[in-house]
Amino acid sequence: MTSSTYVLYDYIPSLGCAVAFAILFSVTTAVHLFQRIRTHAKYFNPFLVGGIFQIIGYAARAAAHFNDKSTTVYALQTLLILLAPTLYAASIYMVLGRIITFLHAQHLSVIPVKWMTKIFVSGDILSFLLQGAGGGIMSSGSSNSLKIGQWVIVTGLCVQLLFFGAFLIASLTFHFRIKQSPTVESKKTMHRHQRPWPQDWRGLLGACYLVSGLILVRSVYRLIEFAQGNDGYVISHEAFLYVFDAATMFLIMVVMNLFHPSVVLRSGGHQPDESVELGLRTEEQESE
Repeated sequence: MTSSTYVLYDYIPSLGCAVAFAILFSVTTAVHLFQRIRTHAKYFNPFLVGGIFQIIGYAARAAAHFNDKSTTVYALQTLLILLAPTLYAASIYMVLGRIITFLHAQHLSVIPVKWMTKIFVSGDILSFLLQGAGGGIMSSGSSNSLKIGQWVIVTGLCVQLLFFGAFLIASLTFHFRIKQSPTVESKKTMHRHQRPWPQDWRGLLGACYLVSGLILVRSVYRLIEFAQGNDGYVISHEAFLYVFDAATMFLIMVVMNLFHPSVVLRSGGHQPDESVELGLRTEEQESE
């Protein structure tokens, strides 16, 4: 399918960059797949699917180098690359609830743990649907649908930023409270004299903060891109995509390879007692 009503790209998509990131995402996604199989961490399924989205998205972008007028290829790479971070966010939302349960610190959470995953993942799903709908509208190939689709995506990104901001506030509030009033479990699971970072719940929370910050940066970039429109400066320069989306999303996947939640929540020299394990299973069932 081709379109002559408007130009899909203001440049020829870079073959080298697209292939490079398709390979990079393939490597880190393969590691995540191995970690998923080894640890049975079901709550990281969305994250793994997000990696698959990136691989297919950048493979399609490589194909766009040879056929930059195909709306099918354009829609495929746009949608998958656009939606992958919402899948990352869904897994990160689930991780916070599991950390709180693991540390017996439900009383320190600003949001009841039983509602936490449902609230944030529901917001993530809404953002996912809006961005997906906007991308679908854009792919129809007319200038009017392009504008409508862009503003639907902007709405989805605003929803994502709203819920992500609330998630960060909830995370930071919990972190502050547990530092002021540590639970017995939080003290027991702290690994001392670890360098350059602690390999326990503190390091995992730090990784979640870093990942959240990178998703926020990427979302703000996308918000500016779509708000400017198809003739804007950002969307017409491919370098922005690779700096603020591809590179940041790849870094997110590598960070979570290094700080995979299962290492802290399931092992790390400390096995949770029966009550903690029951709480984790309950949270996992609610998040599925």
